[in-house]
Amino acid sequence: MTTEELRGPGRIVLLTTTHRVAPGLLSWPAWQELRGADLVLCRDAGHPQLPYVKDAGVPVETRDPSAAELVSACAGDRSVVVLASAEGEPRLTEELAALAGSGRATALPSLELLPGSYDLPGARLLDLVQVMDRVRAECPWASTQTSAEIARYGIEEVYELVEAIEAGDVAEIREELGDVLLQVVFHARIAAEDPERPFDIDDVAAGIVAKLVRRHPHVFGDARAETAEDVKALWFAAKAAEKRRDSVTDGVPLSQPGLALAAKLAARARRAGLPAPPEPAEPAGTDDYGYRLLALAAEAEAAGTDPETALRTAARTYRDTLRAAERGER
Repeated sequence: MTTEELRGPGRIVLLTTTHRVAPGLLSWPAWQELRGADLVLCRDAGHPQLPYVKDAGVPVETRDPSAAELVSACAGDRSVVVLASAEGEPRLTEELAALAGSGRATALPSLELLPGSYDLPGARLLDLVQVMDRVRAECPWASTQTSAEIARYGIEEVYELVEAIEAGDVAEIREELGDVLLQVVFHARIAAEDPERPFDIDDVAAGIVAKLVRRHPHVFGDARAETAEDVKALWFAAKAAEKRRDSVTDGVPLSQPGLALAAKLAARARRAGLPAPPEPAEPAGTDDYGYRLLALAAEAEAAGTDPETALRTAARTYRDTLRAAERGER
């Protein structure tokens, strides 16, 4: 038996990293393994961590070793760190497993998996931004679209999300949320190309983060809120201070569905102490229907019911009734 065999078969450390964090941000155990290794290998010459590992004074050999080569390199109780590629090292691990099962190797090194960095919550959003960048640059259709041209898709996706929520279909909700998120990223990517006032998805995210912090002083500040009504009061107070609008109707989108528009206007008026919609007189013509619906929407909003949702729920029930009637059911 040779001296190296007496010293032990050594160890192989597969060091995995994620491309979703800044290169060079490795865990302390990862750096300890890299600095203490007898050999560091990486088959991907374009690995994002490679320049930072080399800058730290760790020599790295960029080649694609076989399982047998690794076993030989570990002889004499040596440690070899393999800086894994983004997809891992499936070929290498399969070869090591085959070698272990063949019986040809009398002593195999231990195989350890060491995560050197982890995905943070929201890390997959970085993938979405990268994919959208490529789609915008290379897709003949996506590369020519403007925000005005794709605006209708945003409306459609939101309605599909609402329908999935109403149906309680979890898989559909997840998919439709993705479609809505795509609209946000797509519009932000288009806006980044604006020659006069560009902004990107980071600006969008920074804006909504700042808004959430400002409008939740009971979470991020010293304000107190014991009930949902207290929270609403703080929210509206912060919103009023931010917007400084000339009218309570400012900021109410007139393009939204009629019942939702009526309820929004009625809510703004009620909070400001302004007159509620007048009750219509006895119907005298088709023009009265709008005022009657307006008054009914205001009544529902004051009672804490969203009239749009209430009408959609009633309409869905009515649809089921119609289908049952078509089948001859009662």
